[in-house]
Amino acid sequence: MAKYSFELKLKIVKEYLEGKGGYRYLTKKHSIENYSQVRSWINAYREFGVDGLLRKRQNQNFSVHFKLNAVELYQTSELSYREVANRFEINNPSLIANWMRKFRAEGIEGLSKTKGRPPTLPKKKEQTKKDSIKETPEEHNRIKELEKQVRTLQIENAFLKEMRKLRKQEAQKRRMNQSHESSTASEDHSN
Repeated sequence: MAKYSFELKLKIVKEYLEGKGGYRYLTKKHSIENYSQVRSWINAYREFGVDGLLRKRQNQNFSVHFKLNAVELYQTSELSYREVANRFEINNPSLIANWMRKFRAEGIEGLSKTKGRPPTLPKKKEQTKKDSIKETPEEHNRIKELEKQVRTLQIENAFLKEMRKLRKQEAQKRRMNQSHESSTASEDHSN
């Protein structure tokens, strides 16, 4: 069972939005352990509405690609974990922080590891699997190095795309300002 009911969360959020108190006041009033919990409920409500306060009944499984996209967005922008989580419609920003930690420590492999105990395989299948994949330490290191290079290039590519987008926006603003200036100048000459 959830520690705090949906009704309590909604009541606290509504009180906050109606101006009946700040984070700390509402935390004390309703005997919540930490005001950051109240703050996260308010943020979830603002981002996702009432659904943001509902407890997820089952754990979500995120693909490696999804995790990489979130990690890349965090690395290539100046967004916080909370803002990245909101963009990906995740109610828990600590997931992004965990993915970043795993990615920094182990690369893509860290994001692809599954939780829990690995399934047990019969001895024969396990042995044939090992025999079919014979990777030398040099090959393993080379693959790791290539994965790092690919990731670096992906991040650089995303950065350059963002720069190109910003330059286009600046050029459009300049054109708008120039057209505005030329129209005001033509009005001045007509008078």
